[in-house]
Amino acid sequence: MKEVQGPTPAGTSRPYRSLPEALRAHRIDPSNHEFITGIMDAVGISSYIDRGRYIEAIRRGEGASLHIGKTYTNGFTEDERIVVGSTALRLQPSEGRAPLFYVSHPSEFIPLTPPRAAKRTTTPRVAAAPRERASKPVEERDYGVCDVCFMVKTPAGGCGCN
Repeated sequence: MKEVQGPTPAGTSRPYRSLPEALRAHRIDPSNHEFITGIMDAVGISSYIDRGRYIEAIRRGEGASLHIGKTYTNGFTEDERIVVGSTALRLQPSEGRAPLFYVSHPSEFIPLTPPRAAKRTTTPRVAAAPRERASKPVEERDYGVCDVCFMVKTPAGGCGCN
């Protein structure tokens, strides 16, 4: 049987009581929970450990432990055949844990933008009639006041007493 490894360099290592607890703690998308649970049931896991950036799932039998990240599960061998539901997983070669393989979680394949609503087919759109532009009100200008008759000066600078 495999022994649980020690803490990570950051000291964040701790065991989880269950997979749902680990998935919630790592804030893994709930749409992936059923998929990940299916993988863990197919492989056979004895314990889950917090490793900081991922959850380490220790296998009951022989084989490398699985690393469950937000978007992937890593640690499968090339000859492993994992079936979730009725579909065999398509394993891809791992770059970080080479000879091992990984699988992407379903949330990676869901479109980020929601589908657009169907276009209306009842009435075609018609361009609106052009609007008349409202004229800007003329600002009143202050041309000053005559010192002699106290009338407002004209734009030319004159008044009624000139």
